[in-house]
Amino acid sequence: MTQEELFKNLIAHTKEYGFIFPSSEIYDGLGAVYDYGQLGSELKNNIKRYWWDSMVRLNENIVGIDSAIFMHPKIWEASGHVGAFNDPLIDNKDSKKRYRADVLLEDYIAKLEEKINKDVEKGRKKFGEAFDEEQFRATNPNVLRNAKKIEACRERMVAALNANDLDALKQLILDCEIVCPISGTKNWTDVRQFNLMFSTQLGSVSGESGTIYLRPETAQGIFVNFLNVQKTGRMKVPFGIAQIGKAFRNEIVARQFIFRMREFEQMEMQFFVRPGEELKWFAKWKETRLAWHKALGIGDEKYRYHDHEKLAHYANAATDIEFDFPFGFKELEGIHSRTDFDLGRHQEFSGKKLQYFDPETNESYVPYVIETSIGVDRTVLAVLSGAYAQETLENGEERVVMKFHPALAPVKVAVLPLVKKDGLPELAREIMSSLKYEYNCQYDEKDSIGKRYRRQDAIGTPLCVTIDHESLNDRCVTLRDRDTMQQERVPIEKLAEIVDKKVNLKYLLEKVR
Repeated sequence: MTQEELFKNLIAHTKEYGFIFPSSEIYDGLGAVYDYGQLGSELKNNIKRYWWDSMVRLNENIVGIDSAIFMHPKIWEASGHVGAFNDPLIDNKDSKKRYRADVLLEDYIAKLEEKINKDVEKGRKKFGEAFDEEQFRATNPNVLRNAKKIEACRERMVAALNANDLDALKQLILDCEIVCPISGTKNWTDVRQFNLMFSTQLGSVSGESGTIYLRPETAQGIFVNFLNVQKTGRMKVPFGIAQIGKAFRNEIVARQFIFRMREFEQMEMQFFVRPGEELKWFAKWKETRLAWHKALGIGDEKYRYHDHEKLAHYANAATDIEFDFPFGFKELEGIHSRTDFDLGRHQEFSGKKLQYFDPETNESYVPYVIETSIGVDRTVLAVLSGAYAQETLENGEERVVMKFHPALAPVKVAVLPLVKKDGLPELAREIMSSLKYEYNCQYDEKDSIGKRYRRQDAIGTPLCVTIDHESLNDRCVTLRDRDTMQQERVPIEKLAEIVDKKVNLKYLLEKVR
């Protein structure tokens, strides 16, 4: 099965089992907007809780806020979004489809990398144990040729983006002979800039004076509340402010399911430090955030750093944590050293001092900032991608199973009476009542026990509790593990303790503490 087929199967699975639905589907949908179903919203909330607790509860010097979506329009002038929050867009004249010029080039580079990896795998099969991958990459003509193309393309792209040279971007697309995926032609328009912010009117009278924006990021709500939090919380530098919230971007080229949407959710933390210490803290947060991702057990090889060659206007260092999605390695989280740009600009535009008096150095200064910014929806997609598995069992049967980390699983326990009579449902309800105050549980008495197990596998439930006739006599139940499918007999009185050790979030948090 190709990665593309796997991705299509995953998308279909998320809809079939109530994770994610196309928004406004009965009206033929709304492009790049999705709704979270009953299981998707549980998964999403579990991910947010994991992030929030790891940031706010485990760090005494980080607190959380919830700022408004609507903010004074001058905030977006100060942040640079009004003048510089643009994407370079290009159209194919034949298909009438619009693309981001930089994404076309990144996809071109990804295809070359894929060719290199295929050549490496051929070499590994050919030479077996004697295969030296490093030497192969350094000497194979095909690998060297494609690596040279990648380097040349990347250098020209970074130079064009840094210089905002739209003509150079178009020329690079032509030189790389990039074709439209729909029409297959190279009949491109010129590249032009497109601002991504949604605007609306404040009050009942339309006009320039009443124009405000839906926030394209949550970070600015943190910066404008810097002094409020610092003074009321008696915070000392270094300290952080965390926030989870909705953001909105008018993505013209929205694609890849929930990876790039027009309405999305962010988990951001701004960490305020002394000037001159920012790169030390940047390195610290790079390491900390990667450990947070790897603790989920999806596979360390699924993550990698990608240091920015083109730095944003506010940054002096930046890196992405990329995840290996079914469509390749893409950004999952960004860690940026934003210098004093944001607080300095808001100080300038508002006319209010946004400085911190440091009692240790006896001086006032505008703090520097390290940002960690992660998309909730992209993390949901990463977790879904990492969990989805199609397995052939020893008896020849097949099952689809979502191998979520137990702490993130939407449903923690399924309670299953073997039959709908003889007092089994009553005992099952008793067990359900004892567990549901701590964990999200699901009661199911329809169909054979095998079919019910398969349903729970498909939604990623870590544990199934089966109540049979013997349970009435010995007060024991059969506990089934999702991943191993092994079953064991356990006393009902020990059930809560066993479930807690399996699914409690605290055991996941201990890995990143």
